[in-house]
Amino acid sequence: MKNSIRTGAGVLGTVLALFAGSAYAQAGDWPNRSVEVIVPYTPGGATDTVTRAVTERLSQRLGQTFVVTNRPGANATIGTGQAARAKPDGYTFVAVLAAHAVNPHLYDLTYSDDDFTPVAHIADLPLFLFVAKDLPVNTLQELVEYGKANDGKLTYASSGTGSSAHLTGANFSHQAGFKMTHVPYKGSAPILTDLLSGRVSMVFDPILVPMQYAKQGELKVLAITSPERWPDEPDIPTVAESGFPGFAMNSWVALLAPAGTPQEIVDKVANEIIEIAKEDDIGQGFKAAGFVPVGAGPADLKALIERDSKMYGEIIKRANITVN
Repeated sequence: MKNSIRTGAGVLGTVLALFAGSAYAQAGDWPNRSVEVIVPYTPGGATDTVTRAVTERLSQRLGQTFVVTNRPGANATIGTGQAARAKPDGYTFVAVLAAHAVNPHLYDLTYSDDDFTPVAHIADLPLFLFVAKDLPVNTLQELVEYGKANDGKLTYASSGTGSSAHLTGANFSHQAGFKMTHVPYKGSAPILTDLLSGRVSMVFDPILVPMQYAKQGELKVLAITSPERWPDEPDIPTVAESGFPGFAMNSWVALLAPAGTPQEIVDKVANEIIEIAKEDDIGQGFKAAGFVPVGAGPADLKALIERDSKMYGEIIKRANITVN
């Protein structure tokens, strides 16, 4: 019996050793074919644009094609769920926004954070507070005073329930101490139309489109939500500087892999992205799209997701936000 046990243990050990060797060999010669990067958003959007810029550089640097596949729908949960079920062999990744940290608090998902391995924090997407030009305020403190004097009368737009703009507005309303009404829209174009006409009071939005109108005097911009000021607009203060110490609510773009992806591959991709984020032309391209290049590895990304998930969960619970 003991000999049988030893024999069985020996066979098992040999199988495991062969499996480990096979996995190591696979990681060692990776990539030897094209790599798919799922973007759970529509083509042409900011996330898609940033991801394609990075995958183009990864293709050049690693000598294999990185193919972007768009799988939009259900607030990015369709494409993200597909990535969670993919084979963890280093040939499937998924690009996610801060919505990845929001969705578990709003939806019954077919996946969890345990289904993913963090790879790299690619970039941040700061939001700016734009207000209608006829709103009688020119600073964030004036907005707070006006909001308290007109409690419940101000409105703020977003691209949908649970979006970064929605949760940033809800958090700001709570910290400022006055009520605002959330107005969800389907897309950014109708938000801009109603903001320009004054039908909605304000929006927390990326810089790209609204800033053009602010420079023409058609909108006013009061603050930026990131910890630092925007380099090209140094006169716009941060929310934190304007009476809300510690306020920081960026959206972000990050890369995840299915759980179980060999760590050698994860580290290799992370290190490449860290170097790509340092390239001047990538930085300029990101900035033109409203993003700030970051380039941080798995440990930093894991901490970011955990921190933001806690923050968003608290905001959603406090404001009683649901998607029904």
